[in-house]
Amino acid sequence: MEKRRALETAIGYRFKDVSLLELALCHRSVGARNNERLEFLGDSIVNHVVAEALFHRYPSAPEGEMSRRRAHLVKGDTLAVIARRMNLGDYLELGTGERKSGGHRRKSILADALEAIAAAILLDADFHVAKMAVLPWFDALIKDDASFAADKDAKTALQEVLQGEGFALPEYHLLTTRGEDHQKVFVVECRVPVLGLRETASASSRRKAEQAAAGQILDRMV
Repeated sequence: MEKRRALETAIGYRFKDVSLLELALCHRSVGARNNERLEFLGDSIVNHVVAEALFHRYPSAPEGEMSRRRAHLVKGDTLAVIARRMNLGDYLELGTGERKSGGHRRKSILADALEAIAAAILLDADFHVAKMAVLPWFDALIKDDASFAADKDAKTALQEVLQGEGFALPEYHLLTTRGEDHQKVFVVECRVPVLGLRETASASSRRKAEQAAAGQILDRMV
């Protein structure tokens, strides 16, 4: 009981139906009764809560920037950081193999469990209550512009946004190079066929050109 109360305090919500919390903590290695369905639902909740918070905090930010900020905040690494602050790994139910291999420290397992908890709160109460519980998890990170700037890699952000929607990864094509060897310019095209998007950019290196083209795609994405 005390252990569960400690977790509920860290989460910021006290469950009426404790079985929902217990299910959210059950990894698939335990068996058929696991948190995968809750994780599916929780992913949408977390994305919505973060997107709405960004919408209000950055009223003049273009859509592309907000997409990059959201991708930075809801990626697995960030969710795992939040889960570790809650000591979530101490409460996970894992199969013998996962437990022995250190599954309670694995980023993907922690991130999935955190999303499952968001869904468990929704089912135990309602969306407003879930939002009020989930938002504080991200509050400091949403305000951390330095962390976002350090992670502002357009190619990675584009990949995460597309993966989050279940789309294929972007394609990069070197169209041409111009200039002398010491002043070469690389022209690259970034394509997202499933969305019918393509952008061309040029820079002093192929990597920089790819980053610029990816950024242009992000700025166009809805």
